[in-house]
Amino acid sequence: MLEHGGRLRGAVAKYGIAEGGWLDLSSGISPWAWPIPPIPASAWARLPETDDGLESAARLYYGAPDLLPVAGSQAAIQALPRLRQAGKVGVLSPCYAEHAEAWRSNGFLVREVLEHEVERFIDALDVLVVVNPNNPTGLSLTPERLLEWHAKLAQRGGWLVVDEAFMDNTPQLSLAAETQRPGLIVLRSFGKFFGLAGVRLGFVLAESRFLKVLARQIGPWSVSGPTRMLGQACLDDVKGHRVQRERTEQASQRLAALLAHHGFAPQGGCALFQWLITPLAAELHEFCAQRGILLRIFLNAGPHNSSLRFGLPRDEADWLRLEKALSEFSRERA
Repeated sequence: MLEHGGRLRGAVAKYGIAEGGWLDLSSGISPWAWPIPPIPASAWARLPETDDGLESAARLYYGAPDLLPVAGSQAAIQALPRLRQAGKVGVLSPCYAEHAEAWRSNGFLVREVLEHEVERFIDALDVLVVVNPNNPTGLSLTPERLLEWHAKLAQRGGWLVVDEAFMDNTPQLSLAAETQRPGLIVLRSFGKFFGLAGVRLGFVLAESRFLKVLARQIGPWSVSGPTRMLGQACLDDVKGHRVQRERTEQASQRLAALLAHHGFAPQGGCALFQWLITPLAAELHEFCAQRGILLRIFLNAGPHNSSLRFGLPRDEADWLRLEKALSEFSRERA
């Protein structure tokens, strides 16, 4: 099992703090969940249909020529390797670990590469996977650079897979409008920006011919009727999108300033999280957890290159609680 943020019940069991007593900053999910629209009883009683307006709303929101709704972008991450023969896959790392795991578990030779190594290896790759903006580093790559990589892969039938799970605040960097190009596959997450990760909705943006093949692999009715109705309502809420972008960007900037004030200036981040590399990662993670504040820790690179990802506090009480913990930690370390 790969580690993920949001494993609150595990923290409850480990630290003996009731679930309601936690400030969960371990996931890069907006703390402001969209209001749930009324769902008619018929949505629960009937099989979902694909002419209900969800695809149209999503095409307009993402600016994509064509797309396929799926039960969270994780469903697509696991399905994509089943659509190719074995080969070599590059994953721009560090990033969301499920990408490399999905390709490896389907028999592909996976090389995790750093940004400056892509040019060295791309001619030997069949698939390149990029998370943009990156999770957890927050690194953002320009559309021009990504399309250069796509062109090199596509000329020999390769794929560029771009996971844009955290792209909603920076649509100008999205490749959504370019996804009619063969071999360009963009994944979009719904739950993070809209604060509704539990509904399990995502979209695959690609050329129509590819989406038909993927749809057969995933099967019918993969997204429930109530989820389709909820998703359409959220995607159509243009005023709400503006409010969400403004408050997440403001909160992210405030979080970066708070961390820097206590000697933990982040090395990266985006509108939904901040990322900190520190040899004190494990110590700070444990210190906060003992006080009911759950952070996301990454230990893969060893203790001296460990890092923490901080999600956004929701309200002033959450901000004060985090600030108090950081202050106490700094005082104890002084």
